[in-house]
Formats: sequence, C-alpha cells, structure tokens
Amino acid sequence: MDRRAVTLTRVTEPGDDGLATRHYAPLYRFALSLTQTEAEALDLVQQTFYRWATKGHQLRDASKLKTWLFTTLYREYLAARRRQNRFPQVALEVLDNELAHASAETVERLDGQVVLSALSRLDEVFRAPLALFYLENLSYKQIADVLTVAPGTVMSRLSRGREQLRRMLAREFDGRANENTPPNLKPQSHS
Repeated sequence: MDRRAVTLTRVTEPGDDGLATRHYAPLYRFALSLTQTEAEALDLVQQTFYRWATKGHQLRDASKLKTWLFTTLYREYLAARRRQNRFPQVALEVLDNELAHASAETVERLDGQVVLSALSRLDEVFRAPLALFYLENLSYKQIADVLTVAPGTVMSRLSRGREQLRRMLAREFDGRANENTPPNLKPQSHS
C-alpha cells in the first residue's frame, strides 16, 4: 500500500481582496442569471463570500476554488428559493406608474437583455447549466461539480435548454416581426 504524506496548504486567506476582485463579476453574473434581480444577486454573492470567509480554510485544492465558489452560490440560491416557497412575501404597497428612462447603456444591451430575459423564463433545470456554460465559460465537468450532477446530465440539459431557448427566441422574434409588419402585408389565414 502506498502511503504518501499529504501536505495541506491554505488556498488563499479568507480575507484576500484579490479573491473577491477575481471572482466577483463572474459570480454576480451567474447570480443575476438565476435570480433576475440585482438585489438578490448581490445578496447571493455576498453570502458566498461570507461562506468563503467562514469555511474557505477547509478547501484543500487551489484548482477547485472557482468551482467551490460557484457551487456555494448555487446552493445558497436553492436554499433561498426553498425559504421563498415556504414563506412567500406579499407586497403591501402599490408602486407608482412612472415612465422608465432608457440610458444609452440600456439601449446597447437590449439584444443581450432579450436573450437574458428568455433565459430567465427557461425551466430552472436548464437555466443554471446554460448560464454557467455561456456566461461563465465553465467546462462540462465544472458545471457538473457545481450542480452536483453527472457530466452527461449537464450535456443533456445544455442541449435541451438550448433547444427551448431557440424556440422561445424564435417565437418572440416572430411575434415582434408580426407587430412591426403593416396590416396589409401580414399573412392571412384562410379558415
């Protein structure tokens, strides 16, 4: 039997500012793709870094840091969803109907927002793998580790999720095209 000595080294100090700098934006994008609200995404990222501060010393392999952070964020998201389902919140005040002001940055990101909006309407089982693959550039294995599923399951969910997203965007595009077509040029149904 081979008995090699294993040396444990600290991956990084939990208070390491470089860690937050390197991983904040990807974690935030993933959280935003899951929650669809900035406040909830910020809370998830903050909770993830809090978990790192309290439990990060347990991580033994530096190459798994990114996976650990994404897995932690995803688990925090699932826990928050369970809490929301058990204790739903009811809004008590009605918001004023004000006109929204669109900035130049908003207009530039419109196409991306259409895709992200469609992504947010996908079934959750497909949304997370697609967000991790396309928005965070994680590998199949890394996604499998984050979601705690087999790599084959990740590939299947990506394939089915892409197809759902493609159909959803096609319907949305067709609907917008028909809205912008003059009435005399729209296809007529002969029933």
